[in-house]
Amino acid sequence: MPHDVKIGVLALQGAFREHVDAFRRLGCEATEVRLPQDLEGVDAVVMPGGESTTVSKLLATSGLCEPLSDRLHAGLPAFGTCAGMILLANVVEGAIAGQRSFGAIDIAVTRNAFGSQVHSFEHDLEIEGIEGGPFRAIFIRAPSIAHAGSGVELIARVGGQGVAARTGKVLVTAFHPELGRDLRVHEHFLGIVSEA
Repeated sequence: MPHDVKIGVLALQGAFREHVDAFRRLGCEATEVRLPQDLEGVDAVVMPGGESTTVSKLLATSGLCEPLSDRLHAGLPAFGTCAGMILLANVVEGAIAGQRSFGAIDIAVTRNAFGSQVHSFEHDLEIEGIEGGPFRAIFIRAPSIAHAGSGVELIARVGGQGVAARTGKVLVTAFHPELGRDLRVHEHFLGIVSEA
């Protein structure tokens, strides 16, 4: 089913091509965002996984920091995966000096909560609001949600740690839904965009 929305995917580092492909398979227009002018006309933005401190530096050199912050705080729907969750968080525990976060969702995030690259894993998750059985989630140097504000709904956990949350127009996951073939999390975000 085609969706009449344009999704902008931050394309500075990480698995941005996989996000673009996922949204196109769902019938959306999806475009790569590298410069401020690439934000023009997008109905939502996706911040993919990668290395959060590197992405933070690239946001500064690309000139995207302030335009992106302005759009997010004006209510642009946003979806952050792994490093993207860190970028959208209000507080980042273990942040490197100068690391950017946009405060688009009232959560405190712990970087590398599940360990280093060698501790990457897959897990079958029950995600509130997503039907059709467990979602096979891929965790790579994943963060977790240490604290969520009162307006934030934690929608998935692993071992008691929050790994997905939603508030208003913002969805975040500690895992990488773009690396699998299951499109249900992307579809869930499109529902958020449609509601907006």
